[in-house]
Parts: sequence; C-alpha cells; structure tokens
Amino acid sequence: MKQIIAIGGGGFGREIKDLKIEKYIVDQSKARTPKICFIPTATGDDQVYIDTFYEAFNSLGCKTSHINFFKRTINLKEHILDQDIIYVGGGNTKSMLAVWKEWQLDKILFEAYNNKIIMSGVSAGAICWFKKGITDSWKDNQATLDCLNFVDGVCCPHYDEEPERIPYVKEILVNKEINSCYAIEGYAALHLIDDKPKYNVSFKEDTSCHLVTLKDSIEHENIDGTIRIKL
Repeated sequence: MKQIIAIGGGGFGREIKDLKIEKYIVDQSKARTPKICFIPTATGDDQVYIDTFYEAFNSLGCKTSHINFFKRTINLKEHILDQDIIYVGGGNTKSMLAVWKEWQLDKILFEAYNNKIIMSGVSAGAICWFKKGITDSWKDNQATLDCLNFVDGVCCPHYDEEPERIPYVKEILVNKEINSCYAIEGYAALHLIDDKPKYNVSFKEDTSCHLVTLKDSIEHENIDGTIRIKL
C-alpha cells in the first residue's frame, strides 16, 4: 500500500525526547532495519538538522542516510528507490520544490511512492505531497503553493501554532480560492493510505487534524474515514 505521513509540526527538529512520531513512522515499515533517507533541502541542507536526524533515527535502529543538493549530489534515483522510508524536513517549500524539479527528484519520488516507499515529513515535508499547500515561504505573507500533487487536496501545517495560519485559511475559503483544507496542528500528523486520509495521529495532548470548510460559517470537521490515534 502507498503511505504518506504528513506532520503539522514538532518532532526531532525541535527536540529529541520521546520520538513518538518518529517511532510511528518507522513502525509502518515491514523492514526489520528500515532504510530511511532524510531530505533537508528546505533548510538549505542545514548541518545541525542533518545531525539531529541521524541522532534520532539511529537510536530507533534504522539504516540512515541523507541527500545533499548544495554539495556534490549522489545518484538520486538509485538511492531513493532503495529506501523504505523518505523523510522530508521543514523550511522553505517554494525553494525546496524548485531545487527538486531542477534535479527531477519530483519524478523520482513519485516513482518511489508508487513503489510503496513510505513518504513522510514535517511542515514543508508535509504539504509537499498534496496538490496545494499553505506556506510561509515568503517572509511577509502566507500563500497557496502548487505542490507535487501525489494526493488531492490543500494542506496547511502548523495550523494552531502560527497566528497567520487560521486567518489565511479563512480568507481563501471566503474568497472561494479553495473549497476545503486539511489543517494539521503542531504535534499531529495525517496518515494517508492509498491516497486517502486514514489516521489522525496525535503525539501530544489535545492535538488533531481537521477538514476546514465554509458553509454558513467556517467549520472544523473530522476528516471523513479517519481513525484517531493517540501516541
């Protein structure tokens, strides 16, 4: 089955503590020692972020690697298609996608996704899989960005964490720029199976994912077909 685990915020990039969501991701793989590749393009391959990734996932018994785009770059297709899990870090989504497309990584990742390699990530690494994502790649404003379109829908991370998010989602719903939005709070993740939302995963008290729509007013609903999981 195809899987995407989209994290709204939190995890090893903030602190290495209980690694709840990281363990959840690893547990979705059938491999005894999962191969997991970190793609930190959205932070310009920040070395501290890379080091933290290795510390986190090495402690979970994974075979870890990462991809650089701002040093010499490995054979992408060969490496990606040999993985069990891909984890994409947060940062500037627009810049990340531009680099990926230049290297044709978007096409390689789509092949990997269809080969049942698990796609996961936080913030930029959450929204990139959807048709569109809500991003703060621009310093002074939120924007709706075309993403990889592996799955349909519009996704917004950090929904409860950053004050600009909720008003922006409301604005684009009212202006009929979108019909609905998957809103993922910090310390929550939306786990999609075969292109459809299946699990609403919380790894901190009172966090969740919502489907945000405009009817008579802005409504936050449970995402159809999803099962709540508390880690």
